[in-house]
Formats: sequence, structure tokens, C-alpha cells
Amino acid sequence: MPRLDTIVRRFQQADRDTRLETLLDYSRKLPPLPERYADARAAGLNRVHECQTPVFLWVDAGERDGDPVEIHADVPRESPTVRGFVALLIHGLQGMTRAEVATLPVDLLDQLRLGETIGMNRTQGLSAIVGRIRRAAGG
Repeated sequence: MPRLDTIVRRFQQADRDTRLETLLDYSRKLPPLPERYADARAAGLNRVHECQTPVFLWVDAGERDGDPVEIHADVPRESPTVRGFVALLIHGLQGMTRAEVATLPVDLLDQLRLGETIGMNRTQGLSAIVGRIRRAAGG
């Protein structure tokens, strides 16, 4: 996970304010939800219910183990830290296979030092997002 490892190192070296600023930067980079998911989104499907913010997440793990995983999400702009975290995951996991994504660290939030930055309620929701991605990839 070279791309994600680089992100983790940057977050570990940053102070709290810089971590927040970085999440805000990522929040502006979240790709729009592809049109093919619009009806499912409108129907409320694929919501991460453990998250207070209405996060809708699709993980396409492909047919074969070597296929790259595609992650798509819809997160309101009014929740920039959650939106930023999801964008960070999409960026950090881009091009990775199911086997690689399945090994996404369960303690990723701790590694990124986000627990102290965003608070306990958000931590639970973000952990659920990580868990959903891991499970979809077979982890």
C-alpha cells in the first residue's frame, strides 16, 4: 500500500491543525458519485449507518483477486472531515487489488492520528467505513 503508507507517514508527522487542514484539502478532491449509482443513492441504499454523517459507499471489488478495487462515495460537503477521510481512502487505495484492500489496517485511524483530531463520535463512523471497505474486499 505505498500510496496509503505515504499518506499515513505525512499524517503521523503533522500536528493536529495540519491534519485537519489536510482532511479539508482531501474533502475538496472527493470525486462526484458516478451517475450509475444515483438511483441507489436516492433510495438510501449503501448508507454507512454507523456514521452520523450520511455516507453512501460503494465498493466494487471486481471479479478476480487481481482486479483493482473501485470505491465510490457520496458525502455531504457540510461534513468536510468525514468527506476528507473518505476521499483520502479512495486516493490511498486507488488501483489496489482485493487482497491488498482486504489488509487495510483496522487501526488506520490511530495510525493517521485522527482520533485526537476528530473526536470519538466521528471515529466510530470512520472505523465503520474502513470495516465496510475491508469486508467488501474479502477482509
